[in-house]
Amino acid sequence: MAKKKEDKKLTKDQAEKKILMLKKDLFNIRFKKVNNQITNPAQYNEIKKNIARLYTTIKNTK
Repeated sequence: MAKKKEDKKLTKDQAEKKILMLKKDLFNIRFKKVNNQITNPAQYNEIKKNIARLYTTIKNTK
């Protein structure tokens, strides 16, 4: 997944694109979770944390 140091080097546009990608992954994981098909339940929380980190990066680059 995304790493903190890599996130800080992203431009605002790159961070926004990465957020959209992670939100799609989050949606898919949520769908799998409902259908009991999820293999790694910790991945859900990790993606949420990565999205929050990216939002912080965007906020700090303004």
